[in-house]
Amino acid sequence: MLGLFSKKASSLLGIDISSTSVKLLELSRSGGRYRVEAYAVEPLPANAVVEKNIAELEGVGQALSRVLVKARTSTKGVAVAVAGSAVITKTIEMDAGLSDDEMENQLKVEADQYIPYPLEEVAIDFEVQGYSVRNPERVEVLLAACRKENVEVREAALALAGLSAKVIDVEAYALERAYGLLAAQLGQGDDASLTVAVMDIGATMTTLSVLHNGRIIYTREQLFGGRQLTEEIQRRYGLTVEEAGLAKKQGGLPDDYVAEVLQPFKDAVVQQVSRSLQFFFAAGQFNDVDYIMLAGGTSSIAGLDQLIQQRLGTPTLVANPFADMALSSKVNAGALASDAPALMIACGLALRSFD
Repeated sequence: MLGLFSKKASSLLGIDISSTSVKLLELSRSGGRYRVEAYAVEPLPANAVVEKNIAELEGVGQALSRVLVKARTSTKGVAVAVAGSAVITKTIEMDAGLSDDEMENQLKVEADQYIPYPLEEVAIDFEVQGYSVRNPERVEVLLAACRKENVEVREAALALAGLSAKVIDVEAYALERAYGLLAAQLGQGDDASLTVAVMDIGATMTTLSVLHNGRIIYTREQLFGGRQLTEEIQRRYGLTVEEAGLAKKQGGLPDDYVAEVLQPFKDAVVQQVSRSLQFFFAAGQFNDVDYIMLAGGTSSIAGLDQLIQQRLGTPTLVANPFADMALSSKVNAGALASDAPALMIACGLALRSFD
């Protein structure tokens, strides 16, 4: 079985392998409070990961080795995620009296009717969600299945850095878990009836995840991200990709940058957020959301949250899952605050240590 839902007591590194970088996070917990023990971000070679698929194993393995050195951690067990688009999930009903082993055996027999791939090519896992509303003698079971190659290539990349995958999660579930830390920041305590749109704006991909009652009810990916801003800086000012990426973060660009390059990009982000939400509203029973929460590296652009709030009229915040956490002495607080919105998935993975 895949280990998507298995319980792990030992400390795990949450490692998010995205399209442009690997992000590592290690958490500990004392009483009810979490502490960031280690974190680091390491860029990946160009095209090492393409649309969330690892294309260059060696390059990813080397980046993982470097991120370990940067983070100064000796932990070797890892929770890593596959993209939601690579996973098939299905909720099915089963007899409540079955043991886990009996459920597993029955699922293996029945799985071929839910999964469009040969079963020998698929990794499967399941989790009991609770009793069926319609029949108290049956339980609802969430079945998750993923092509084995998606799991194996991540395990192989980790192995190159001397790491071992203890948990294979799904990005959407990791995000959901990290979102649990953010509810208090919305000023509503644990108000379960909130509908919150999390816009994760990465380098090449923007993912909208809408949560209701703290659970993801809708996900949509589109090809759009911060790389478009980097490429425009590169083209306009004759810089290399590395120089453009650095200038985007650290400043030092000509006076016309804000008006001529940054503002049009921010306008494009607002348009993408608006369009994604329109697709969500068109798909179901919701016609508004209570909050928009920005995640991903692009969301740390100054003033982007205010611009979205102003244009769309919905309260908008930048995600920081570490706002209430303690930090170990080896963690740079300023760097962590700057990277926080991009570390949502890594944070959700690191939280698997405490399941």
